[in-house]
Amino acid sequence: MNVRSLMLMGLLPFAANAAAADPAPELKRPQGAAQAVGAAHTLRQIPEACARLEGMFTGDAAQPYKFAVVRTSPTCQPRARFVDYDTAQPSEAGGWKFNELIRVPNAACPAQQAVVRVWRKPVEAKPQLDGQGQSRIYLEEARQQAAAGKIAQVPMYAAKMAVEGKACR
Repeated sequence: MNVRSLMLMGLLPFAANAAAADPAPELKRPQGAAQAVGAAHTLRQIPEACARLEGMFTGDAAQPYKFAVVRTSPTCQPRARFVDYDTAQPSEAGGWKFNELIRVPNAACPAQQAVVRVWRKPVEAKPQLDGQGQSRIYLEEARQQAAAGKIAQVPMYAAKMAVEGKACR
């Protein structure tokens, strides 16, 4: 065995541990295009939550990447909620699904990349259909259900951002 083979064998356990940390995502997309410092870019849109994941490399060593969940339109009616990752603590054991792993390299420093992990909590309940095959919501019934605390569950999304790789100057 040569030195290169020994080095690669030494790195394999680390690569396996990194891959084992995340379950397989539901959506698999290629790595994003490298983004310039100061250029805001969309990472992903989630239409059912009326949300867009937006990021920007800052060039600041203390906070190299800014990440935000932005509402797409004030008139959009969401069919899902975007919740705080730290509050929700998504996990497969809690009924969440690892939805997507988004990687975006820094154009000014290719050794650094923003990594966003998106989780989704689906809802199994299907709406009840009436005799005409329509799902209807009656205002008074909805008020009574809300007063009784029986509000229908909606799918939820949560995202966590991290910067991986070397710090750039």
